[in-house]
Amino acid sequence: MYYAMRAYAVVLLVILTISLAVPVMAANDDRYSYITVEQIQVQLDNGSAVIHVDYKVEENTRFIFFLLGKQDLKNKLMKILNYKDAKINRIDLSSADFTVEEASLSYGNGIFWYPSHTFNVAVPMLSVKSPQTVKNFTMTREFPGGMGYFATETQVIQTDKNNSPVKKDE
Repeated sequence: MYYAMRAYAVVLLVILTISLAVPVMAANDDRYSYITVEQIQVQLDNGSAVIHVDYKVEENTRFIFFLLGKQDLKNKLMKILNYKDAKINRIDLSSADFTVEEASLSYGNGIFWYPSHTFNVAVPMLSVKSPQTVKNFTMTREFPGGMGYFATETQVIQTDKNNSPVKKDE
């Protein structure tokens, strides 16, 4: 009888250990802490990037947000995006909007280059849009290779024969 109870205890301990280890082994690459990223959309406009992130948070953390605020959520999203100078425009429990000024390199005359960028999670659906084109990726941690594009509005400066700017009469 004593040995049977010890055997049951050992079996229960093994089952408990396995049940705790399975969620860790099944962790997704698109998950960071309690946040699971669904998609990221990057809209390039002139030199800046407007980034929209759709995600899910674990149900048991929602109550904590109402009590303590969303600062931890903001910090984790900033870590996921991997932009040091991103500014949060809007955030809720399922999506957020950010702006990154000077995300693209300017070559002058309205020509820009958005360089490759690495995220800190695997993004199930990544969409990068410029005024001229859209690039889509699935299950990627990186926007590879970069992308060149032209500004939405370019200002044409008229010059005289000495290459000096001509002022317009208004």
